[in-house]
Amino acid sequence: MSSVHGRQGFGSTFPRGPHGSTKRQNNVQDMPVKPSNLPCVEQLVPIRHRKYVLLTAVYNEEAFLERTIQSVVNQSLRPLRWVIVSDGSSDRTDEIIKHHAAKHDFIRFLRVTRASGRSFGSKVRALQAGVPLLEGTNAEFIGNLDADISLGSSYFEDLIAHFERRPRLGLAGGFVCEETDREFVSRRTNRTYSVAHAAQLVRQECYSAIGGYLALEYGGEDWHAQTCARMRGWEAEAFPELMISHHRHTGEGDNLLRHKFRQGRMDYSLGSYPLFEILKCIERIPEKPFLSGSVARLTGFCWSCLCRDERPVSSEFIAFMRREQRQRVLSLLKSGASPYSWRYPHRAP
Repeated sequence: MSSVHGRQGFGSTFPRGPHGSTKRQNNVQDMPVKPSNLPCVEQLVPIRHRKYVLLTAVYNEEAFLERTIQSVVNQSLRPLRWVIVSDGSSDRTDEIIKHHAAKHDFIRFLRVTRASGRSFGSKVRALQAGVPLLEGTNAEFIGNLDADISLGSSYFEDLIAHFERRPRLGLAGGFVCEETDREFVSRRTNRTYSVAHAAQLVRQECYSAIGGYLALEYGGEDWHAQTCARMRGWEAEAFPELMISHHRHTGEGDNLLRHKFRQGRMDYSLGSYPLFEILKCIERIPEKPFLSGSVARLTGFCWSCLCRDERPVSSEFIAFMRREQRQRVLSLLKSGASPYSWRYPHRAP
């Protein structure tokens, strides 16, 4: 399984994509390191001089892509380059990207072909294919941006300000908001320790340390990346004041029960602690579809367990993640609160 791979930074040469790198192992070198062993972070540079690049993989997103592009064009701090990869789209997606690439020189268009249908592994492979188009940018941050969202005009400038204040912050993003009663409200599953893939930035030293995003059959590349970052001694955090308006509710691109079942298989594939998985499913009973969604997710987890599915991550990764999850379970037992009890009433502007 290929992945964005490499140990160098974002200077004259980016980590090479799937067609030009040696084969990636199942995971990065996963042994935890102390912060003192981290690479030195350069002295503070004014935010206006900070450089970042973006990657977006799109599949049949004509309904939302225009709004996403306009959000980036309107940013107070624009990216040096934004590579949008059409992952075999069959609607007007390619036409929309080409139109804006002709108007804005920082936008690059790339099309790759694959079998039809949505695929989490294919999404990451599409991102990998776009990496060579970022070479020579000397960017300090690389970001992923989904194609069905919109952002406030200062989103990336404000996000980089957090990196500026915290040199050990390696991966960060905002809170995902979804429309409820004609108003965008913070998704109830948002957590400060869980950075959504929808609109995140990764510091270049951190990105090199974790080896980029890993292509996973059932998804979870964002979960994998931030866990690897913490293993390497970096911090990962989502900031509730940075709102990401998500125009397609999570799971709408697929049958909801099938989506929940896949999430259970994803949890197993990454080595989730069984007790934590059970508590998580209990806590998410109120989510749509009520009760049956949690049952489907737990069923997916158990099905993968019974099938003894091979996990694409190392034993060190699993051990580290389970230590984190056990700590949250202990916190639950001590406080009587849910391990997912942090609630944020923030609403999108």
